[in-house]
Amino acid sequence: MNAKLTFAALAVASVTLVGCGGSSNDTQVETSGRFSLGVSDSPASVQNVTIAFKQVVLKGQNGETYNYEVASNQGGALQVNLLNYQGGDIAPLVNGKELPFGEYQMCIFMENREQYDAASSFVIDANGNGLGLDTNSQGSCAGVTADEPGTGRLFFNKAFTIAAGDNNFVVEFDLAKVLQSPHGNKDYYTLKPTGVQLVNTVEVGSIDGDVTAEFMAQCEADAGGSVFSPAVYLYPQNTGLDSMSDFRSGAVELGQQLPLASARVVQDDSTPTSYDYEFGFVAAGTYTVGYTCLAQNDDPDADNNADDVDAPFKMFAASGNLTVVAGEDTHYNFTGL
Repeated sequence: MNAKLTFAALAVASVTLVGCGGSSNDTQVETSGRFSLGVSDSPASVQNVTIAFKQVVLKGQNGETYNYEVASNQGGALQVNLLNYQGGDIAPLVNGKELPFGEYQMCIFMENREQYDAASSFVIDANGNGLGLDTNSQGSCAGVTADEPGTGRLFFNKAFTIAAGDNNFVVEFDLAKVLQSPHGNKDYYTLKPTGVQLVNTVEVGSIDGDVTAEFMAQCEADAGGSVFSPAVYLYPQNTGLDSMSDFRSGAVELGQQLPLASARVVQDDSTPTSYDYEFGFVAAGTYTVGYTCLAQNDDPDADNNADDVDAPFKMFAASGNLTVVAGEDTHYNFTGL
């Protein structure tokens, strides 16, 4: 498997809330924790998804707001290519900001660009073309307005709690759901508000494993064609192979199950002939995973099925139930049929 980066060395992939200690007086009661923030990614069939992050805004339970600028070493917005931070890899946006105990809501300002701008938010598609990246959501965050035009907003309805001790969170972008390709009169990519979630790392484990080259070749021979994108999809427990649906905006047919997330199958850095996958932040529970080599045909805004003529999509193999325990890794390998 790819070596995971340590949190201190990362550059943009998770949210971390770290509780602070009290003073040297042992009788003093703790009243605050330290806040750190970052982001993580699940895959999309593109070469680069860079977001230029500008600002993080928090709103406390009593209406108080906390506003943190996000800047690069050169000043200005902090650009992050999400595809560099997949699986368990994370990186901070905000570090060590002390906050009173309590519940908070959060939103993040980012730069919107409808035209390709290598110094801002952009996408490089599968063919190497540079396009703009825009969000569907604009407006204020907890009463804080964007400081300049061309600013988008990522808003999280789910509240989180700052408590004593370590409170580690991850903002994870599931790009297979959230990244919408150019459509209609739009010639740029769009980030939809769905598919971005806040995860408490204290309550999550991971699922990872190897995929052999022989297994991948079997899928490709079964699928036919010449273009393949291997991926592993995560489903609820007891989801059989024939019930594993694609990502889609509408409801599935009776007996079908929507995926919860997906992970790229990538070449192992240390062993070029080996391939692996990883779901870095999975809530404790029971799941199944499925493998496909046709992820390039999974359009989250369309219903893609095995009988589609131009863009067929189906799962090739399934795992059976896998148990995820908080703080632990669960392994499942796809090695052959």
